[in-house]
Formats: sequence, structure tokens, C-alpha cells
Amino acid sequence: MHQATYTGGRTVRVQPVRPLAPPPGHVRIEVAYTGICGTDLHVFHGAMDDRVRPPAVLGHEMSGRVAELGADVDGWRPGDPVTVMPLGVCDDCPACRAGHHHVCHRMNFIGVDSDGSMQTSWTVPAELLVGLPDGLRLDHAALLEPTAVAVHDVHRAGVRAGEKALVVGGGPVGLLIATVARRAGAEVRVSEPDAHRRAVAEELGLATIDPVHTDVATVVTEWTGGAGVPIAFEVSGAAPGVAAAVACMAVRGRLVMVAIHPTPREIDLHRFFWRELTLIGARLYQRTDFEAAVRLLGAGHIPAEALISRIEPLHRVQEAFSALDSGDGVMKVLIDCQNTAGSGRS
Repeated sequence: MHQATYTGGRTVRVQPVRPLAPPPGHVRIEVAYTGICGTDLHVFHGAMDDRVRPPAVLGHEMSGRVAELGADVDGWRPGDPVTVMPLGVCDDCPACRAGHHHVCHRMNFIGVDSDGSMQTSWTVPAELLVGLPDGLRLDHAALLEPTAVAVHDVHRAGVRAGEKALVVGGGPVGLLIATVARRAGAEVRVSEPDAHRRAVAEELGLATIDPVHTDVATVVTEWTGGAGVPIAFEVSGAAPGVAAAVACMAVRGRLVMVAIHPTPREIDLHRFFWRELTLIGARLYQRTDFEAAVRLLGAGHIPAEALISRIEPLHRVQEAFSALDSGDGVMKVLIDCQNTAGSGRS
């Protein structure tokens, strides 16, 4: 088998390793596809070297098939299509005891805190598997993890049919949130400075705003008849995105913080006071969110094909990271983990 290993300094190398039989309670998966996400890019940039100690196998957005069962594993058979909910939790901290396992105080986020799925064969605890419908394409199924993020975010927002929602940031997660929110009955607009990402959003039937050449708050004021939006999702991870979202909020609006902001941001707290706004944190997902994501993808409600910009074979993982890092006309890049010598597609 082969695995892509982050070695530091914006370098990911592919190397052969010997596969091991899964221990009791574990399952070995033949990984079909692994997506590269924003967190993986942060690792690639060296921004998380205090947490991700090279050499490390990245990847947590994946799909594949069960290859081998360890002892004491029931309910799965070789060949079953699966994905993995990559949350290793302690079951004993205050968050876990309160039922909030997805924000476990001692979280092992697999693919960051321990080796992930960017390899041809991956062994994980059987309890982390999520089954897939037979008709779901495995390249599309690699979007299940970010779709579960979107499902969780929309649920945290308490989206109601007929509400207007602003999504600030039109990357893959932003467009998945917009899609899930629209499916829940919201009227959605996406603010995104990149022309390619706006074009993808518009192809999906989403109205967009160009924040570089247009004042977002002015557009939202016109759209809402001066009220502002009751819901905004901050997905940009940038200070201007935070400011724009807050400026667009209606009285008692809910601002859902989706993006990871590595440094503190200035926030207009006077507006929070003046309009009685609510700030909602939204981190990761619960199993119910993953199961809802499977249903949405399986029913064709998620535009997976439009979001997948290119698929690269495992041996071109360095080029895949570089392509995504450039941001040039790229949305989601997948690694074909069973293709260790062939060419990719774009």
C-alpha cells in the first residue's frame, strides 16, 4: 500500500508501507477518494505544526469500501461502501457526558491528530463507519464530511422556511451550506470575491454578491427592505467577512460562525447590543448530521459534480495541494487513493 505523508515545509510525499491486519474492533478500508479541505491546507502551510507532527498522513473527507474486519466486528462485510466520521472521543469529559461528543475536550480529530485517509488502505475503529447507499458514486461520497458540516451549521442556525440567509464565503463549505439552507426553505445569497466561485454558485441557481465591487450591506438592505437578514453564515475566515456579516444582520438575527479564525477579530459589539444579535458557534457534526448528509447526497440534492474541480492520482498529491493552494479556478480537489500511477482528471 501507499500513503501520502506530510513531512513539513509545504511538502507531501508518497511512500510505500506494509499493510497490517486490523486489530479487534477495527476495520481496514480500501480508500477510494479523499478530499483536500481548508484544514489540510493550513497543515500544508505549516500553520498547525504545533498540533500535526510530521510525518503525518492527512485526510478526513473520504469514501471507500470495507476490505477486512478485525475480531469482534459485526454488521459489516467486505465490499460494503462506507465513509468515516473522523471523531475519536473520550466519552468521559464534561462535553461527552452532556451528550456533545462532537466538541469533546480531548478530541482526536482523525486526519489531524492521528493518521488519516490519504492512503490506499486505512484502518479505523468500526464504530466510526457510516454506511453508504449502493447507488452513490464514491467520488461524490467523498463530499459527505463537508456536507455533514453544512447540515450541522444549518441546524445550529435554526433555519426556517421563508427566511433570508446570507452566506459570506463561497468556497465548497459555503456553497454546501447555501444548498442545504435552500433545501430547508431559506432564500439564500452568497457573498464571494472570487469570480470563479461566484460563477459556480450561480450555476447552482444561487444569487451572489461581489464584495469587491459592491457594498454587501447596501445590497442586503435593498434585498430585505431595510430589515437585514435574520441569518448569516460566516464562512470566509477573514476580518472583512466578519464585519460584513455583522453589518447585514436584522434585529435578533443569528450569526453562525463556521470558519476557523486563527487570530481574534474585531467585532461591532455595539450592533450586537443595538439589534440584540446572537452569535452561534458551529463546530463539526454529530452522527445524525452525517446520516442526513448521506440521505441528501444519495437523493441527488447535493451538487457534488459541480463542486469537484479535479481528481488527481495519489502520486500527484503534491501537485493537488499546490493547485488548491493557488485558488485558480479550483473548488474541491479529490485524491484517487487507489490510483498510484495513472493520470487524473480535471
